[in-house]
Amino acid sequence: MMFFVLSCFPIDAAMGQSANRDSAVFVTPKNEFLDQIKKSSEEFRKSNVPPKKEFRLDFSGIKAPGGVGDFTASWHNPPVSQGLSGMCWCFSTTSFFESEIQRLSGRKVKLSELYTVYWEYVEKARRFVQEHGNSVFGQGSEANAVPRIWRQYGVVPQTSYTGLLPGQTFHDHDALFSEMNSYLQSVKTNNAWDDAAVTATIKGILNHYIGVPPVSVEVDGKSMTPKQYLQSVLKLNLDDYVDVLSLEEKPFHQYVEYETGDNWWHSAEYYNVPLAEFTAVIKKTIRSGCTLALGGDTSESGYEGHAGFAVIPTFDIPAAYIDDNARQFRFSNGTTGDDHGIHLVGYAEKDGMDWYLIKDSGSGSRNNSHQGYYFYREDYVKLKMIDLMVHKDMLRAAVKSFSK
Repeated sequence: MMFFVLSCFPIDAAMGQSANRDSAVFVTPKNEFLDQIKKSSEEFRKSNVPPKKEFRLDFSGIKAPGGVGDFTASWHNPPVSQGLSGMCWCFSTTSFFESEIQRLSGRKVKLSELYTVYWEYVEKARRFVQEHGNSVFGQGSEANAVPRIWRQYGVVPQTSYTGLLPGQTFHDHDALFSEMNSYLQSVKTNNAWDDAAVTATIKGILNHYIGVPPVSVEVDGKSMTPKQYLQSVLKLNLDDYVDVLSLEEKPFHQYVEYETGDNWWHSAEYYNVPLAEFTAVIKKTIRSGCTLALGGDTSESGYEGHAGFAVIPTFDIPAAYIDDNARQFRFSNGTTGDDHGIHLVGYAEKDGMDWYLIKDSGSGSRNNSHQGYYFYREDYVKLKMIDLMVHKDMLRAAVKSFSK
């Protein structure tokens, strides 16, 4: 039989060591030499891949307005960046409605774009379920998504919901969209068409990345719902606004569907007009102290952020030859697409052509001397802008067939 004797002496004492204890700290792991290796490897890989060049207009010969001060501009809030996201549709249209609120009531407000984006994603996911995956789920949308969401959910001031997490400077929706899209694809794969479960999960993802939207806001010392804020404070009649399209593939002077992926709910509320009338609406509106939300293409050789201009080069098509056929030809062959939403806020006349002051939430507009803006020459708008949103009074004044 074996016997074990347990010592009553402390282990430290038994080992002949002092009773001092080591402490621990939290540190950021570093491996500077590994970082050096990675940097050297990245530079080596880049050195073997020559930078790709793009065919662009030489802007040095373009006689454009000298600066924002050269334009006759209507009131608008300063440009705001949409960060890494596809929210141009919401930033441009929200800016347009802010200008309209100031024009109609004198009230200057800054509204939350992200509140609208939050509920737009929820509705996209809901339709994705209803259509069993046969509905577009992307970051983009159209101008008329904004009043559609406001009618359903209301709107809030920007200070009530920024969509930015503590310490976050710019919006970044890459991970947000990737997670939502992956989840919806798994729903489709597994035929898990439970509307309540799907929308709850989408809200959970949105809450994690951009925060929980408010159910009430306080304005002028009063608490109200987002719908009450729209109705009682902003007092904006959303029925007064019309979306205008100009494409030859659809009958003119009728309401039609704009067939593009960002019109994911297949709105057929676009009043289609010929180019001459489309241009007349723009000229009439901006000279009347109103602004417009525009949508169209931004991928041309005459469009460049560092120059801050958008023009149609003569080597593409002379301005005198831009007509309905030229527009439709480019839309049909895919060289004109529904790329970007912008806010047209001013105009200037130079050398017999209009130049338009464009408030732009995209990153390209931050690389020039007039940050947050582009200067679009009239020929670019005529050829490459496809649709617009405008107050119905402006449309009625420029297009006699419009009677809504």
